Amino acid sequence: MLHFFVPLDRPIILGQAFAILNEMGLEGLTLRRLATRLGVQAPAIYWHFKSKQALLDEMATQVFREALQEAPVFDAAQTWAEWSLSYCVGLRGTLLRYREGAKMFSGTYLTDATLYAPMDASLRKLTSAGFTLRQSVVNMGVLYAYVVGFVIEEQAVQPAAGDPDPRYNLAHRDERIDKEKYPLAHAAGSVMFADQNTRFLEGVHLIIQGMSASSPTSTPLV
Repeated sequence: MLHFFVPLDRPIILGQAFAILNEMGLEGLTLRRLATRLGVQAPAIYWHFKSKQALLDEMATQVFREALQEAPVFDAAQTWAEWSLSYCVGLRGTLLRYREGAKMFSGTYLTDATLYAPMDASLRKLTSAGFTLRQSVVNMGVLYAYVVGFVIEEQAVQPAAGDPDPRYNLAHRDERIDKEKYPLAHAAGSVMFADQNTRFLEGVHLIIQGMSASSPTSTPLV
C-alpha cells in the first residue's frame, strides 16, 4: 500500500478518496481508511473535512464539474431537446466512471456556488424555449432524477467494470421466475439486463416527449 509523506491538501485527499471508492465502494470509503492510505492520523483529514458527508459533498461537487464538461449548457445552437439529451448522456457517463458513483452523488450538497451559473444557463435554455420557470425546474429535476436513479440500479447490477453481481445474472434470474405463472416478468429480464445504453436512451426520449407535450411551442424532438 502506498503512503504519502507530503503536505496534505484537498486535491490529494480527494484523489485517494476516489481511488478507495473505485476499489471498495461507498461503504469501504471511511475517513480512517483514507487516513491510513495517506499515511497520516485521522485528525489530519478532519482538518480539511469535518465528516464523511463533508468529504462526499466535495467529491460530488467534483463529479458535477466533470458532468458539466460532458453536457455543455452554453451552446446556443442546441435546441432544448438536444440539450436535454446531451445533459443526460453526459451525466450518466460521468457517474459511471466511479464505482457507486450515482449513489455517492445523490443527496449531496454542492460546495461550489459558482456551479449555479450553469444551472442558470440551463434554466434559461428551457425558459427561452417557452417553458415557464416552474416547468423548467420540474423538467430539470425529472431529467436529473432519471439519470441518477437509472445509474444507481445499473451500478447495483455491475458495481465495477467487468465485475457483474452474479445475483443479477440473466440465466440465474430466469431459473428463479416461474415462466408459466409469470410469463411477462420472465420475458422482461432480457430487456432489463441487456443493452443498458439503448434502454437508457429510450427513457430519456420518453421524458423529452413528455416535456414537449407541456411546451407552448412546437419544438422538434431529437
